[in-house]
Amino acid sequence: MIVSRNPQSVHKPLAPYSHQIEASGNIRWLTLSGQLGMDIEGHVPESSLEQLKLAFKNIQLNLQEANMDVQDLTKLVFYIVGEMDADKRREIIGAFLGDHLPCTTMIFVAGLAAPQFKVEIDAWACQEEVD
Repeated sequence: MIVSRNPQSVHKPLAPYSHQIEASGNIRWLTLSGQLGMDIEGHVPESSLEQLKLAFKNIQLNLQEANMDVQDLTKLVFYIVGEMDADKRREIIGAFLGDHLPCTTMIFVAGLAAPQFKVEIDAWACQEEVD
């Protein structure tokens, strides 16, 4: 069973996310390496917002390969270099997640694996196995 909670004893989430997700029973986990805003040909857009969209596309492609979907995501960690328009960022995240609210963390960092990268997203997904 997979259950999302926002305990009343903890402050309300500051954005669309869940404070906790508990997974128990007959489940399978998928852990992704950090996904970058790079396409299959190795192109990296200059815009951090475009990189964010591509990183989400790469997460979606990884989920599909594992026969999972966005609704199976339990945790996202965003690593962002430099400034990013917060309203546009929220719009892109909302378009990807829809009404699904995984646990999330956002960290602004000095740099990533190479100077052209401005966004990286770690992702975890969990799915109940059907017997």
